[in-house]
Amino acid sequence: MPVPGRARFPKGDEPSVAVVGGGIAGLAAATLLAERGARVTLYEKDSSLGGRLSGYSTRLADGSQATMTRGFHAFFRQYYNLRGLLRRTDPSLARLTPLSDYPLRHSGGLTDSFARVPRTPPFSALGFVALSPTFGWRDLAAMDARAALPLLDVRVPEVYERFDEITATDFLRTVRFPEAANHLAFEVFTRSFFADPRELSAAELLLMFHIYFLGSAEGLLFDVPSEPFPQALWEPLGDYLQCLGVNVRTGVPVHDVLARRDDDGAHVRTDTGTDHHDAVVLALDTEGLRHVVSASPGLGTSAWRDGIAGLRTAPPFLVSRLWLDRPVHADRPPFLGTSGFAGLDNISILERCEGEAARWAARNRGSVVELHAYAADDAAEPEKAQRMLVDQMHQVYPETRDARVVDARHEWRSDCPLFLVGTHRLRPTVRTPYPWLTLAGDAIRCDLPVALMERAATTGFLAANALLAEWGVKGQTLWTVPRKGRSPVLRALAAVAGRRPAG
Repeated sequence: MPVPGRARFPKGDEPSVAVVGGGIAGLAAATLLAERGARVTLYEKDSSLGGRLSGYSTRLADGSQATMTRGFHAFFRQYYNLRGLLRRTDPSLARLTPLSDYPLRHSGGLTDSFARVPRTPPFSALGFVALSPTFGWRDLAAMDARAALPLLDVRVPEVYERFDEITATDFLRTVRFPEAANHLAFEVFTRSFFADPRELSAAELLLMFHIYFLGSAEGLLFDVPSEPFPQALWEPLGDYLQCLGVNVRTGVPVHDVLARRDDDGAHVRTDTGTDHHDAVVLALDTEGLRHVVSASPGLGTSAWRDGIAGLRTAPPFLVSRLWLDRPVHADRPPFLGTSGFAGLDNISILERCEGEAARWAARNRGSVVELHAYAADDAAEPEKAQRMLVDQMHQVYPETRDARVVDARHEWRSDCPLFLVGTHRLRPTVRTPYPWLTLAGDAIRCDLPVALMERAATTGFLAANALLAEWGVKGQTLWTVPRKGRSPVLRALAAVAGRRPAG
């Protein structure tokens, strides 16, 4: 809950706030601050808003225009704060299309589905085990039930105190989950962090299990935008911000932020000059934050600067989008998670959910297929990796072997945060050594049960709330899944694991 305060700034007493970064976190912070009457300048180095969910126009070989983005993203129903941001311009979320299932397929032939899994905890987790082909009776008997008990009552932030020093792989090995279940049931979580599970903190894995299975009633079903991200989400929100008086400056990178001599605000330097602001929100990706802080001598304490310098990015990932001259089979799902297919993590059939792709597919009697590969090898040859993804697509959907690729776009990126084992206590928080400076983004430590895009939106609102509290203005109430397991019985069972003797 935000601290009590005035509803908004009185006329003539509005502070000037710089929000650096126009991704989800920056948009959330800028929106709330502007709604409360602050004079906001939003700086974004790229030419469009959206951060890692931005897009650009490209002309295909057939002469048509298309919007290329960084790939399919699932807007889960537990993204309460992100959805609250989107409701500013779409109150009923009509621009999001629900998908009926989240199917997962392993190369060995097993397939999991979340469509029939109950959504009420604890039946969600129990139902998944009962319905999944990856859990046989022998597998269940071989599991270490006591080691698995912490999954039943994940508490935030305590989960980091207990499991941040363990890798996701080691935790699953201790539980002795069947190998197929590791691939299908848990790899989907670890790979969503664009990370190798042998390096990822087990606390993040347990947090995801809590968010989607035992902490909420929404399950693993999700929505997707009905048009490309710019048209469906960010252009309307950008218009909304400008109506609120926000100075939206795209294509303007911030070089450094220097505290005023009286420690009351900052100077923000760009290519066009130096601007003076009463407060600053740094809502940058990992490398952007490291760069700005490194280039800002004297900003913060040495320990704080060291924490930011220690942030790391996940391995590269590849998004390949192919425009095919013939359709895939009609029964192919809009989204399919895959495992065991030589680096291919999922396949999306975009015309099944996105209007622009649907119109191209209808005109050309074809399909628009997107392939994702997460945590790619740093030394991978791009063209070889791209060909390998196409080869794996042919394995998963054999009818694509006969399709001609009308055009293709390949996006290689490496800018997602990496949550290495043992690093949670070192991550910077929303608050900083200065009352006028806050941080936001999915790399920022947040002791609430949120992750991925929802962590970005939540920290953006928290950053704005912190500044507003300093000025005596009421912030925004935030919503999350419960901080601990919802079932008293399961919490009691999990307590048994907490009393387990060492060794």
